[in-house]
Amino acid sequence: MSDLEHDRPPGEATRDDPAPRGASLDQVLQVSSRLAGAMNSVIEGKQPVVRMAITVLLAEGHLLLEDVPGVGKTLLAKTLGRCIDASVRRVQFTPDLLPSDITGVSVYNQDVRAFEFRPGAIFAHVVVGDEINRASPKTQSALLESMEEGQVTVDGTTYTLPRPFIVMATQNPIEMEGTYPLPEAQRDRFMARISMGYPSARSELDMLELHGGASPLDALQPVTDAATVQGMVEAVRGVYAAPALRQYIVDLVAATRSSPALRLGASPRATLHLLRASRAHAALSGRDHVLPDDVQQVAVPVLAHRLIPTGETQMARRTAADVLGDLLQRTRVPAPTR
Repeated sequence: MSDLEHDRPPGEATRDDPAPRGASLDQVLQVSSRLAGAMNSVIEGKQPVVRMAITVLLAEGHLLLEDVPGVGKTLLAKTLGRCIDASVRRVQFTPDLLPSDITGVSVYNQDVRAFEFRPGAIFAHVVVGDEINRASPKTQSALLESMEEGQVTVDGTTYTLPRPFIVMATQNPIEMEGTYPLPEAQRDRFMARISMGYPSARSELDMLELHGGASPLDALQPVTDAATVQGMVEAVRGVYAAPALRQYIVDLVAATRSSPALRLGASPRATLHLLRASRAHAALSGRDHVLPDDVQQVAVPVLAHRLIPTGETQMARRTAADVLGDLLQRTRVPAPTR
C-alpha cells in the first residue's frame, strides 16, 4: 500500500464504494470509450487530443484549442457536441460581436407590458466559440461569469446555465492578423489549452478518403446524452486523491510562482483545475485514485497557458511549457510506501 492510497478520510471514495450519484467508474470507462471511438472516427490520428477533450469534459472544465487555421480545431469542438444528445450552440466571434449576443438581452413585450429575457448563445450544454480572440476584450469578458460560476446575470437577474456545461473555444496564434490577445482572467478560466498540430502523412491520406466526398460529421450519431455525462462528472468527483498527492499538486503550482523564468505563475484556480483534471485522467485510465503520473500527464495542458515567461526566457526561445517541464523534473514526487 502506498501513501497515495491509505488513510482515506470519511466520505472519500474507496475501491469498494459505489461512485457518487448517477454513474459508476465502470460506466465512465464504457461511455467515454464510445465517445472517444465516435470522435476518432471523425478526427483522424489525434487520439491524445480527443482524450484531453474528454478529460476536460469530465473534469467540469473548459477547453481552449489554439493553433493555425485549417487543422481541425472547430471540427473537434463540433464533433464532441454532435456525440452528445444535448443542446449545442456555436458562436462565431467577430470584432462587431456584442456581449448581449452571448449572454442574452431583456426585450420589452408590449402584449404583457413587461420585459422578457431572451437567452443568448451561452445557454447550452456545449458552447463552441469559434475564433474567440477575434472579438474585442469587452465581448470576451462576457464569458467570465458563465465559465466560472455556471450562471449569467442580466439586468440584475441571475440565470443558471444547464449542466453539464463546457465552452470549447478556438483561437489562432496572436501573431495572426486581426486577433486580440485573451486577457489573463479569460485564459485562467480555461482548464486546459491544447494544440491540434498537423496530421501525419498517413492520417492526412485517410482524411482525403473520408472527407473527400462528404464530411463524416454529417453521419455521426450521439453515443450518450447530457444526463449520462453529468452522472459521469459526479462519478469523477469521487476519485480519491491522497493528501500526499494533493501536496504534490500544491508544490508544483508553488514552483511556478517562485521560478525566476516566469513573470506570472499559476493561480489557486489552476491548482483546483489540476486536481480535477488529474481525477478525470485517472478515471479514464480505469483507476479510482490519482497517481503522480496523472498529474504529470495533464500538467502542461492545464498550467502552461496561464504562465507568462520573463523577457529573458522569451529571448532564450524558451516557452512556458519548457519551463514547466523543468519544474516537473525538480518537484519531489511522493514515493510509494509499503
